[in-house]
Amino acid sequence: MKKILVATTALVAVSGFAVSASASEKIKLSVGGYMEQWAGITSQDDAFDNKNAFQSDTEIHFKGSTTLDNGIEVGAAVELEGETSTDQVDEQYLYINGSFGQIKLGEDDSAADDMGITAPAVGPVGVNDGDLTNWVDAYLPDTVPSSGDNPKVTYFTPVMGGFRAGVSYTDSNESKNNLSGGVNNRQSTTEGKPVVSAGLTFDHDFDGVALGLSAVGEHAGEGNWYGLGANVGFGNFTVGGSWGHIEDDYNLTSRDPSGNKTDTYDIGVAYSMNAAKVSLTYAYSDYGNRSTSAMSNGIAPASTGEMNTVDLGLAYQLGAGVAWKSSVFWFNDDNDNSAADNDGYGAVTGLRLDF
Repeated sequence: MKKILVATTALVAVSGFAVSASASEKIKLSVGGYMEQWAGITSQDDAFDNKNAFQSDTEIHFKGSTTLDNGIEVGAAVELEGETSTDQVDEQYLYINGSFGQIKLGEDDSAADDMGITAPAVGPVGVNDGDLTNWVDAYLPDTVPSSGDNPKVTYFTPVMGGFRAGVSYTDSNESKNNLSGGVNNRQSTTEGKPVVSAGLTFDHDFDGVALGLSAVGEHAGEGNWYGLGANVGFGNFTVGGSWGHIEDDYNLTSRDPSGNKTDTYDIGVAYSMNAAKVSLTYAYSDYGNRSTSAMSNGIAPASTGEMNTVDLGLAYQLGAGVAWKSSVFWFNDDNDNSAADNDGYGAVTGLRLDF
């Protein structure tokens, strides 16, 4: 039934713009993206090797659209990694915007990932699905653990009274970069599981108090993950947090061994001062879904444990598209394999360029 509903929605929208007019201009792509260059120092247990002190992340974005004579906008987006990667093209999709809402088709974030709200954090490391594991060996808390950029169809409703809903469907959560015998089968793979992703958000300003709420989740295999998020803005402050739960049978079939559930939450506050922003954010996870691949010390962690982490972040806008960002962080990963326990702290600083 979910497949039928998604397909019907797409057909209704397509019928609305099928009478495209020759007066619309051919799509011309513009170039944008970002570059991040970071330098950091860390201290973790002696059993773990220190990671590279200099790290970067760069993407080049190509985007363009055209508006048909009936007012419907059709566009495309391609995001290219700026460094050699197994995921060289990060996202690529087309979109259709109209009074009916928005339809996306291609390799893009799921509806839940797009719509999930988390605690405010302005530094380069963060605590919730951030860059912590780029610097230390630890579990990464994530209250919105989406299924990734696999090929999918997504529909977002128009905003109505502050509310907006979205739903995505992909028939394989391994079709983005499926490797078999050293060959990337990508979209021709016969592996992976279907994923249904959905979200609902509410955004409204109540006489100077901005409220943002989200309820998101995904179904894969025999189980689900789901979560809630909220941000409240007043004056120069933003306060918020989120919670996520992964069921023990999420992404598993009835033939797979039973997994372990995961509960994660974060909470934080941010303050803006003209061109500067500062934030303090905390996250906790009672996890059961950690990868058991060997870490830098050669030890394989257990899939279960507890994680605590704090990030103090600073962002300062130096000019148009140029921001200086810094994080000071602490973490304590209490893994159920005591040999994989790790704790420590670090500091990271650098520049982000948006173009």
